[in-house]
Amino acid sequence: MRYTLSVCFLILALIGSTWVRRVEGIPVSWPYGTYGLIKTRSGCPGDQINWQSGWRYQDTENRRNRNEFSNNIANYLAGDFGSDIKTEFCIKTRSSTPDNGSRWPAGSYCILKYKICPYGFHEGHIIWDDEDRNNKNDKWGVMPDGDFNRNTRINYCCRKDGLYSHAITLPKDRPFVLLRFGGTCQSVQGMDARDLHIRWDNEDKRNKDSAEGMYPDDTADHKNHKLHFCYYQQWVTGL
Repeated sequence: MRYTLSVCFLILALIGSTWVRRVEGIPVSWPYGTYGLIKTRSGCPGDQINWQSGWRYQDTENRRNRNEFSNNIANYLAGDFGSDIKTEFCIKTRSSTPDNGSRWPAGSYCILKYKICPYGFHEGHIIWDDEDRNNKNDKWGVMPDGDFNRNTRINYCCRKDGLYSHAITLPKDRPFVLLRFGGTCQSVQGMDARDLHIRWDNEDKRNKDSAEGMYPDDTADHKNHKLHFCYYQQWVTGL
């Protein structure tokens, strides 16, 4: 009898713990689907997901290069930021999650496309016309959808079905990045957001930069790209 009661109390405690976590709006793991995120200096977010890593090295304009970045960007994003640019990726290659994760929440933001955009997102892409002369573009590992040769095309999944000011819930055990869409970083429950940017100085001669569909905020001119990366980390209290 005592054994039966102990088991019952244990089950109730587990159910209660799960219920409290759901009430607090803290997902156990990342949403269902295949997709990618920009890698932070801290690495990929969440040990429960088997993220695959990759990177893209872009040979930008050689002549009077004007690449430009947020101050101390290497403190936040993984990669190299100088006369050429290397960005790094975390790719979720399997749809399933350990806890049968939920869908991505409504809001205003973008992620990297891998295979198919999750429910609620719409596809778009950006093309970089990288340096023509002695092009040194390179890549490694698992990449988001796109083309990665002498020029670069990256495909995105974007949505604008909710207010940026309406906080969404995502795992917050580690820093992560969403791509800005709609002019302001999406609010995320329990997280501070920092708006970072990278400006690529692309090929000057017969430039073929372009973009189509729904793609992240691009605030440069038609011959260069300047994207905004929303870096999230937990609120620090008591300071």
